[in-house]
Amino acid sequence: MKRTRCLGFLLVCSVFGVTAPTCGAGTAQAVLPVFDAHLHYNWEPVPHLPLEGVLALFRENKVTGILATSRPNDGTRALYEAQSKDLWVVPFIRPYRTRPDIQTWMSDPQTEELIATEFKRGYYRGIGEFHLTGRAAEAPQVKKTVDFAVKHTLYLHAHADDEALEILYRHSPEAQIIWAHTGFSTDPAKVEAYLQRYPKLWCELSYRYGITEGGTLTPEWRRLFEKYPERFLIGSDTWVNERWDNYGSIMHTYREWLKQLPDEVAEKIAFRNAERLFGR
Repeated sequence: MKRTRCLGFLLVCSVFGVTAPTCGAGTAQAVLPVFDAHLHYNWEPVPHLPLEGVLALFRENKVTGILATSRPNDGTRALYEAQSKDLWVVPFIRPYRTRPDIQTWMSDPQTEELIATEFKRGYYRGIGEFHLTGRAAEAPQVKKTVDFAVKHTLYLHAHADDEALEILYRHSPEAQIIWAHTGFSTDPAKVEAYLQRYPKLWCELSYRYGITEGGTLTPEWRRLFEKYPERFLIGSDTWVNERWDNYGSIMHTYREWLKQLPDEVAEKIAFRNAERLFGR
């Protein structure tokens, strides 16, 4: 069994261009590749790190793929158009030009034009991250965004509370939603109910409260991960400079609790679910 796991890990490392240690006693400590499913490379007016520095940071932390967004979308385009051989970039359209758009995008008529114009570039896979609270999700512009995503088979990356999430699915049960932060503190039992109710929902875990206690997976979250291993993603949420400065620590924390799970489950959450969703 250990030999099988070792060969499997070496294959993963080969696919992602990650250097793996020799099989043996130290293999259990090998660094698991990660797909960062919540990455912002904001330009306001310039990024915290230059492009070369960001790409080096990903290599240093064995991050082999990212769900890339930015405010405005210049940063996302820069990451995608760099065509780094070490990094798989899955670009999403963010419906924001400036930070105040977080509060107004759902009622701004320019949002529709922004999304349509960016989509014409031909390489975007989704829309978001966007913020919604409660009945703000009922706004006509939100419905248009959901309909656009469904029509073009795009994912929606939604920073939404429970009520807003439910409204998004009322707009269209066909919506493919990546739930940013998994509600932050939504009860695990309710998270499970959503996973059962909405088969096109995936839960992204940045800033998610309660997954571990003292560094150990809680029984509730271990059970969810093992029961629904194909429905979870991990991300950094580099929304402020501090998150970039602590990027290595964020990835280390994920790997510490991922290694408490069965290998197959850990790999799915770390990067295989992203491969399946976005078609690497």
